Amino acid sequence: MGQIGGLNRIGQTGDTQKTGKSESKEGVSFASALQGAAMTQETGRTGDAERAARVQELKAQVASGQYEPDLNKVASSLLRFLVEG
Repeated sequence: MGQIGGLNRIGQTGDTQKTGKSESKEGVSFASALQGAAMTQETGRTGDAERAARVQELKAQVASGQYEPDLNKVASSLLRFLVEG
C-alpha cells in the first residue's frame, strides 16, 4: 500500500513509483503545513497563558471588590444577545 497523501506508491514488486507530482514541490508544501501547525500550537499556548493570567487578575479584583466592568460593553453584549436569541 502507498503512503498517505499520494506522495509515493509502492508497486507489487516493491519498487517505488512516482505519482507524477514533483517531490520537491510536495516536500515544500508539507514542510510549510508542518511549520504552520507548529506556529499555531505555539500561539495557542501563549494565548492560553495570557488568558489564564488575565482571569487570575480579574478574580483578584472581584475578590477585593475593586472590579469595575465597562457598563457600555456589558450593555452592548446584552443587547446583541437579546436580539440574536
